[in-house]
Amino acid sequence: MFFCILFNYTILRDTKDVLVVTAPGSGAEIIPFLKTWVNLPMAIGFTVLYAKLANVLSTEALFYTCIIPFIAFFGAFAFVFYPMREMLHPTEFCQNLLEEAGPRFAGPIAILRNWTYCLFYVMAELWGSVVVSVLFWGFANQITTVDEASQFYPLFGLGANVALIFSGRCVKIFSQIRAELPPDVDGWGLSLKGLMGMVVIGGLIIAGIYYWLNRTVVPRVQKREGKKKKQKMKMSVGESFTFLAASRYIRDLATLVVAYGISINLVEVTWKSKIKAQFPNPNDYSAFMGDFSTATGAVTFTMMILSRYIFKYFGWGVAALITPTVLLITGIAFFSLVLFSDTVAPTLKALGLTPLMAAVLVGAAQNVFSKSSKYSLFDPCKEMAYIPLDDEVKTKGKAAIDVICNPLGKSGGALIQQFMIIGFGSLAASTPYLGVILLSIVLLWINAANSLAGQFAELQRTGGESNDSLDADTTQTYKYMVDAGSDKGKWVPLGANETAVGQVKVMTQAEAEGLNQQ
Repeated sequence: MFFCILFNYTILRDTKDVLVVTAPGSGAEIIPFLKTWVNLPMAIGFTVLYAKLANVLSTEALFYTCIIPFIAFFGAFAFVFYPMREMLHPTEFCQNLLEEAGPRFAGPIAILRNWTYCLFYVMAELWGSVVVSVLFWGFANQITTVDEASQFYPLFGLGANVALIFSGRCVKIFSQIRAELPPDVDGWGLSLKGLMGMVVIGGLIIAGIYYWLNRTVVPRVQKREGKKKKQKMKMSVGESFTFLAASRYIRDLATLVVAYGISINLVEVTWKSKIKAQFPNPNDYSAFMGDFSTATGAVTFTMMILSRYIFKYFGWGVAALITPTVLLITGIAFFSLVLFSDTVAPTLKALGLTPLMAAVLVGAAQNVFSKSSKYSLFDPCKEMAYIPLDDEVKTKGKAAIDVICNPLGKSGGALIQQFMIIGFGSLAASTPYLGVILLSIVLLWINAANSLAGQFAELQRTGGESNDSLDADTTQTYKYMVDAGSDKGKWVPLGANETAVGQVKVMTQAEAEGLNQQ
């Protein structure tokens, strides 16, 4: 199941970059605008909708409701939207608009001009946030204990990241097929049909495996627990976000995700602009990205093997600190090469490299090691941190963090770059300041990871799943939350690391439910 999810994600990730970066009137400069003004609003909208659906649908129905629209869209894009792009894209209107507005607005106008490509980009981004983070890991967290997760989560990734190698080869093969086609054949359109066909098949396999697991594995897990979990009090969307924001544990988790998004984005956009300069042809660009994905899969496979020993001998805290450390070291190396390219040009020439190609290769190495440490350590650490939480916080907190905070981090990095470009005139001129910002963000990330490590250890020590196993006569602290836009509210459990503010009361769960029904 995880293999198919990451197989699809890698194909979508490589394809979305080629589409928007090499589109007419577009370039790598469009990515910050896409992530800020299109991706983030759609992510927020999805999270609000997901929180509402979580209150009315079963877990299994919610899974199908989320994944089926993705499968339908990617199939429709290759077989309907792309062949009709000349009719759907307002090319002439946008060319006239660009002449009137000037090149300063080239990024937003390019989004309008190539709106179907941009929609594909956003849906591919959301696949990573929704299907990978929320649906798969949310399901894994529901049926796995912390002790099991420390042993098996790295193995999940070990098998799944073989998908990076296979999908990278698929992208590479289709790039080679396109290069060999006659000039009058739309090779990219043919390639899209093949790639998206594999994505649709992979999506259907995912749904089928999930259906099978819910009828074979899930009942055994429920039997192992010995009793059904008590029905949690359902909170509205406003109550949910207010509750989550008050939890220090959730805030630290959110800081980790946002910091990663900002940090990787500060390097990635600059790197992709170098790739386009080195490989202006879409086939060459796509082939390079296929090699990049294969390398990422190979390095991640090795890191996955090591991660089991890191968790076993050094613990959650050390594992959580490795990713920011790797990203900081490799990010400094990349920015240093970009800044001092003239100084090292003679040395690079002796090695048979141009400064541009060296920047492409060092940036690729930076992304390979950053992403491999993310897949092998950061993601398992993040997912393990959800396990001790109760179902209400686990479901809605995970949706808020993974769906909103992930694009929020990327949008934050994009906004920083936009302000830098406006303030200093170009991305190259702002490079030294981006390096300083990267250092600050990573230090904040490390601080949040240290804080979360202590809280996670405390939850394990005290039995973090206690909210799910409370007896009817067991008391706990509740706080009164007023629903947004209303004078009515509900009594909800106070978080393990939350400071009591406002009306609080110690009572049993039955007493709280009785008060809420009045």
